[in-house]
Amino acid sequence: MDNPIPISALQHYAFCPRQCAYIHIEQLWQDNYLTAKGNQLHDRVHSNEAEQRGNLRTERGVQVYSAQYGLTGKLDLLEITSDLRQLTPVEYKRGKPKTDDCDRIQLCAQVLCLEEMRDVAIHRAALWYWQVRKREWVDIDNPLRDLTVDTIHATRKLLDDDSIPPAVYSPSCKGCSFFGDPCQPRKTDHSRRYVRDIFEDEEITQ
Repeated sequence: MDNPIPISALQHYAFCPRQCAYIHIEQLWQDNYLTAKGNQLHDRVHSNEAEQRGNLRTERGVQVYSAQYGLTGKLDLLEITSDLRQLTPVEYKRGKPKTDDCDRIQLCAQVLCLEEMRDVAIHRAALWYWQVRKREWVDIDNPLRDLTVDTIHATRKLLDDDSIPPAVYSPSCKGCSFFGDPCQPRKTDHSRRYVRDIFEDEEITQ
């Protein structure tokens, strides 16, 4: 498995390709209040040891990989029934459930790794959000699997191209630690100009 993609890069790409490039190409990382709280939560989760309660075993900080998709990463929590018939990865997040798919893509990538490593089929996994203190169950269905595989390919292309994509400003930018320097999306967002140029070119050719 040459140059495996960190599973976290898929979540970064789904949130913003530019953010993904800063972190995984430029090797930049900047904490803000939100990322610092997220790091604190993951440190707390990984510090706990494996537990056995009845027929359910929980393991933390489990390393996973996929040779097929070229992925590597670490699970926050893995629940395993004693007969090994059911494996449930649980990913911990600082905030609350999101309307986009970036967290679900990360979770599905974990499932793809586990299925390859353990030769099992996993149909459901969970996201646990600190702000609401409860799990969100995620069906690992074919549409989510297809979306995740597409994101893997797109992320690999981004990393292979080794360049920073242009900024596209959105309201979610305000929660990003790169919102100021180096990104400054409000100053460098050329998406409107790009769309305008496309329409101008069409008018000229008509």
